[in-house]
Amino acid sequence: MLFEPQTAEVRPLLRALDEFVREELLPLERPFLDHDFDTLLPALAAKRQLAKSLGFWLPQIPAEHGGMGLSLFEHGLVSEVLGRTILGHYTLNCQAPDAGNMEILIEYGTPAQQERFLRLLLDGDIRSCFSMTEPENAGSNPTWLSTTATKDGDDYVIDGHKWFTTGGDGAAFAIVMAVTDAAAPKHQRASMIIVPTDTPGFQIVQNTSVMGERGQGWASHAEIRYDGCRVPQSNRLGAEGMGFVIAQQRLGPGRIHHCMRWIGICQRAFDLMCRQAALREIAPGRPLAEMGQVQTWVAESRAEIDAARLLVLQTAQQIDRDGAHAARDSISLIKFHVAKVLQDVLDRAIQVHGAMGMTDETPLAFWYRHERAARIYDGPDEVHKRAVARRILGRYA
Repeated sequence: MLFEPQTAEVRPLLRALDEFVREELLPLERPFLDHDFDTLLPALAAKRQLAKSLGFWLPQIPAEHGGMGLSLFEHGLVSEVLGRTILGHYTLNCQAPDAGNMEILIEYGTPAQQERFLRLLLDGDIRSCFSMTEPENAGSNPTWLSTTATKDGDDYVIDGHKWFTTGGDGAAFAIVMAVTDAAAPKHQRASMIIVPTDTPGFQIVQNTSVMGERGQGWASHAEIRYDGCRVPQSNRLGAEGMGFVIAQQRLGPGRIHHCMRWIGICQRAFDLMCRQAALREIAPGRPLAEMGQVQTWVAESRAEIDAARLLVLQTAQQIDRDGAHAARDSISLIKFHVAKVLQDVLDRAIQVHGAMGMTDETPLAFWYRHERAARIYDGPDEVHKRAVARRILGRYA
């Protein structure tokens, strides 16, 4: 096993989680892929309670807040196991964007904010969303925002237009990035503000269609209008103008979560590809596995997955040991490298499945639709490549 010394203590947990995924969650993928949420949600709620009773709840959260208290490295290994199913992270209450919002509220939330919003989020009684991306402005420039929060007495009045607000459908509150001082330096213009979704002026326009699929509930991305939303200034997270700083602190660990989830997807896609190659015959007695091209895809995929996994785990260890700032080169590298491996492995797996790969008989088509965005969200590949290349070349100047 890779990283044998470090994984010894967590190995029993990983085995138990692998069994939980196979026995409890994989059978629920069919109603999810069939968009049968009325059937899925009660069953999934029961699995969430089961996960909580088994001690599998909140792997990313410190023990003092009711979580499992895992290190980033250990949670990365857990995330890999959970990533093998579409439903894994949600079942353990460590899905995006709630996981990141929990971390923000733990680090920057006031006692009143934590009591009103964090406690229910940790318990799984409510969901949240993170509202930053705007259709009018390039998401690759996170300092360029049009949504404003204007002071009026003790309140902020928020006006703006957001989309790709993940999980907005059914969320109890949004954490909104809005400009609070347009005259400030660009990295100090915006703040993060909590907006309950029952605030007058908060409107979900629609769930944004992603390659023809709008999704529902936690598995969706909402387009939202903020039209004169009035909330108290006490709903601001951290000091005014700290929005960008908080967002950057959230992203480093978040990218480990994403990348190890992608590795889990790759592992499941690889298993499906190899099984299909071994069992599917192109003529009587001639399985796909005898074709040289399929053998090449299997070999390349195995090498790429293993290499990407090692790079991510090394980065997680570096963050645990030295902090996210010291690991910023590695964080950028894993973001674009693992996203590319994910896309390539999924494409090969679909090709081996032929026409079946385009259907929802397997989760491959779902992942192909939704995880193409891996090369876009949390910073597009091109931004990460340019940033890390500049830092590396600067050391040679």
